[in-house]
Amino acid sequence: MRMNFRPNTDGPHFRAKAPIFTTLILALLHGILGAQSGPLPADPQESLRIMADRGDASAQSELGINYYLGQGVTQDFSEAEHWLRLAAEQGNATAQFNLGCLHYQGHGKPRDYAGAFFWYRSAAEQGNVDAQYILADMYLNGQGTQKSNVKATQFFRKAAEQGDGAAQFKLGVMYNHGKGLPKDPVEAYKWYTIAAASGHAKAVEYRDKVAENMTPSQIDEAQRLSQGFVAHRMQPEGQ
Repeated sequence: MRMNFRPNTDGPHFRAKAPIFTTLILALLHGILGAQSGPLPADPQESLRIMADRGDASAQSELGINYYLGQGVTQDFSEAEHWLRLAAEQGNATAQFNLGCLHYQGHGKPRDYAGAFFWYRSAAEQGNVDAQYILADMYLNGQGTQKSNVKATQFFRKAAEQGDGAAQFKLGVMYNHGKGLPKDPVEAYKWYTIAAASGHAKAVEYRDKVAENMTPSQIDEAQRLSQGFVAHRMQPEGQ
């Protein structure tokens, strides 16, 4: 399961990926880890907890997600935080991102933007695109850290270059208004065009507004740059 995500009035949404402990994986674990530490039970939730207790970061992350969602267990945000923290401290980027969401949202506790920022940054530095986007937004708004348009732009760019449409749009906005970098209508047009290709609903409207004050040669250059980016993204890895 993959939940909807992007900041709104309530903050970022928790991100849950498809369950990693499928029947096949559990069958393999029965053979590998069962031989090392005793057999695993047939019930997936019991097996998941045993794996989490043994220190497996992926299992801890999945168990934390289950507690957050009330998926196969009674919903419990304290348990969710416990298991996500164990996984996050082992460097699991998905757990770091979701732990950031828990701190951001609060869920019965005061919101902890500094804690959220720490875990989002940890995930972002490992290439987690969702964390990169939210981290940029936190820099932009000064949440949990000192406000910095320059750093916001850096992380919007990281997410944009991974193909995130919302980050591509935001990078266009930053270039259009000269926030965190020099104002550049060619780059703004380019990123709005790329965001439009990624399906962003407002990108074409914003691109057309920028184009009203651009020369034909500037538009041609922006189109060439955007086409080059899209073509590069569509190339198979290794080429």
